[in-house]
Amino acid sequence: MRVRLWGTALTLLLTAAALPAGTAVAAGRAQRPPAPLPLARLFDNTAISDNSGPGEADFDGAGHSLSAQDLAAAGWSPGSVLTIDSARLEWPRRRSGAADNVIADGQTVALHGRGDALTFLVAGTGGSGDGVTGNGSVRYRDGSRSGFELTAPDWRSGPLSTKAVALPHINGTDGQQGGPARLYAVSVPLRAGQEVASVVLPRRTEGAGALHVFAMSVRDTGQGRTGSWAASAAGYRAVGPWQDRTLRLVVHAGAGGPRARIRLANTFAAAPVDIGAASVAVQGSGAAADAAPVPLTFRRGHTGTRIPAGAEAFSDPVDFTVPADTNLLVSIHLPGTVVAAPVHQEAIQQSYLSAPGSGNLTGDTDGGAFPGTMTIWPFLSGVDVGSGPGSIVALGDSITDGVKSTSGANRRWPDVLARRFQAQDRFPRYGVINHGISANRIVTDRYQGDGVSTDTGGVSAQHRLERDVLAQPSARTVVVFEGINDVRWGTSADEVIAGLRAIARRAHERGLRVVAATIAPCEGYADCLPAVDERRQAVNAFLRGHDGVFDAVLDFDAVLRDPQRPQRMLPVYDSGDHLHPGDAGLKALGESVDLAALVPSRR
Repeated sequence: MRVRLWGTALTLLLTAAALPAGTAVAAGRAQRPPAPLPLARLFDNTAISDNSGPGEADFDGAGHSLSAQDLAAAGWSPGSVLTIDSARLEWPRRRSGAADNVIADGQTVALHGRGDALTFLVAGTGGSGDGVTGNGSVRYRDGSRSGFELTAPDWRSGPLSTKAVALPHINGTDGQQGGPARLYAVSVPLRAGQEVASVVLPRRTEGAGALHVFAMSVRDTGQGRTGSWAASAAGYRAVGPWQDRTLRLVVHAGAGGPRARIRLANTFAAAPVDIGAASVAVQGSGAAADAAPVPLTFRRGHTGTRIPAGAEAFSDPVDFTVPADTNLLVSIHLPGTVVAAPVHQEAIQQSYLSAPGSGNLTGDTDGGAFPGTMTIWPFLSGVDVGSGPGSIVALGDSITDGVKSTSGANRRWPDVLARRFQAQDRFPRYGVINHGISANRIVTDRYQGDGVSTDTGGVSAQHRLERDVLAQPSARTVVVFEGINDVRWGTSADEVIAGLRAIARRAHERGLRVVAATIAPCEGYADCLPAVDERRQAVNAFLRGHDGVFDAVLDFDAVLRDPQRPQRMLPVYDSGDHLHPGDAGLKALGESVDLAALVPSRR
């Protein structure tokens, strides 16, 4: 008997020694980890209070909370579905004063699906200025696992340029105070092709603050879809006011294909926007369609939709074949009053606007009901087709945006590249989508990411990478052509290089091919002084000898520079301002690209 007891005790000791610290041992064997539970069943913290009862919630351990009224005003109502960076996230279906989030501490969450990323709706409290960071893991259906690092920026001091939504107030037991309060959508990579079975949240570290999770989902960016056209939200500016009017936006489709859908974005907004109806057509002449516009629906058959602040909406795929290299008309009815909108400022294209109070004209064919014109793209951020090999994303500044090219002629260098892909048979016919923003930088934000502003230079390439590249439909390759605005405005070469390295690392983590382009010369432009060219040349030297940071490098500097004076653009390619290439220069860039350099390895 004594031997048996000793053997049992020894077994217990050996078992306990082999287990992680804190694992309980009972009845001679380790306890199994708890079964995965839906996130809502794990909620253990209350973040939201009614303004009339602020004491019913304590988000940060100091009696502060989010205002239920502010959330409702932003369109974040209990149970509402928020599509952010292509991920569908359900805002907790809880009344104010009830537990509505979980403080991450090793809980196992039941979650299923296949996709490229795992997206969390999060915020940090009580951490450092950089937020709260922890390591979690994903278990897949086949039993394998992968790890991830999740950082939740602080709800009061995190960057506004990457927030999902900002709320104007913070509730407290001593009354309401000014905000903003911030919530974030943060994505981490998943193992390609694997089906998620559960997620283990990061463990809480004493003294490191709390990482709060409100919602999470597996993001599927649409395998089998191809981006035909896209544009980045460059800022949030005053418009109109537009009331009960229809926008008819002209965009140029690169890749063609069947089963079209559009993407509308309410990026940077503080309030929801109502979309009454939408349609798509091939452009005839001006605002006229070449045939009756095809109506679009949302949320499985609804004529319109409401887009919460900071979110986006995809239309249902419709039986409409998008011809390659063709202008489209995307019409959007705004039934309410719109005084500000997320815009892409430099459309280099004329679009149209119906008269005030004219109502839903999305079905109009002849175009006579659209007397107004505009050269911006509000709300519309993408057109996708339901087939094809996927998308190449051009991430850039004004040269990629096409500034100084002929308006309405579609002569941006990504347009040239798109036509080349569509005209060949050697490689898949990838879509090329343009995410250039005039005045954009790699390192710093021009637009600060919140509020109505006249600055439409966008948040930095690093801060918009998730939205404009990683969340794009079936993104395969990103071409990064930025940096001239950084070095012109005093950013050091080392900082630009660090930003380029960070972009490459994050894109590689998601399985994208990463191609960089050298920075073009600009001598003769007012602020392109010798010190600027010195910084430019230092960045280009890094790019040419990058030592594996990128999968390929395009030498756009060599294409555009004057061999007799390499710090200056060749006159035949110069638009006249010495910074932006004209049509000939943009054509030279697009035609210089070796298509093979952009083609990803098979996945």
